[in-house]
Amino acid sequence: MTMRIAVAISGRGSNLDALLHALGPGAPAEVALVLSDRPAPGLGLARARQIPAMVLTDSSDAEAWLELLGRHQIELLVLAGYLKLVPSGVIAAYRGRIINVHPALLPAFGGKGMYGRRVHEAVLASGARESGATVHVVDEAYDHGATLAQARVPVLPGDTPERLAERVLQQEHRLLPAVVLAAARAGRVMALDQPPVASPQPPVTSHETRVTTDESRGPARDDSKLATRDSRLATGD
Repeated sequence: MTMRIAVAISGRGSNLDALLHALGPGAPAEVALVLSDRPAPGLGLARARQIPAMVLTDSSDAEAWLELLGRHQIELLVLAGYLKLVPSGVIAAYRGRIINVHPALLPAFGGKGMYGRRVHEAVLASGARESGATVHVVDEAYDHGATLAQARVPVLPGDTPERLAERVLQQEHRLLPAVVLAAARAGRVMALDQPPVASPQPPVTSHETRVTTDESRGPARDDSKLATRDSRLATGD
């Protein structure tokens, strides 16, 4: 049975685009709804594929989220560059069935206001030797839920926020579809125990990028049974 997914964005939707390409014919999941907290450019990606795409008039209205998610029979909500806090009523209704991708190695460089360029500037200012991407379960706090998988990216000499962001984004585009596909195959959100299959890449001469579960925090919680036909909304990258 194909898992029905909603994706919430706030920007151009590059992670949505990566997910749409990963969920081709025969995939165990499909994007059935795209939501945004603003008239985001990424909504056009959904509309070009005849996927319902909607702007929330009030992104803090849990009932509006739940009505849309229920109407479209959504089983998993994916935040892909969505910048607002999901209403607590939606978190409660979809406990363990909402995931987010973040452009850093959580728990570092997360929290309210930590998104986009701000994250990469903070990483470089800190002197950290690596950054990366994290996919995690969403709870009531920004960037706080259990880690499902991470992709590590080295910070290189002379890096700028733009250069680091580009390399991290490449790993987001690999990591998020891998976690979604794993959830769809298992019928529940789960931590990755091995790297996602990647498309061919140029040879890496140093600082190999790898994808792992968050070893420092231990195995992610696995309490999130994905019920079928249980039924939230907004926008990002």
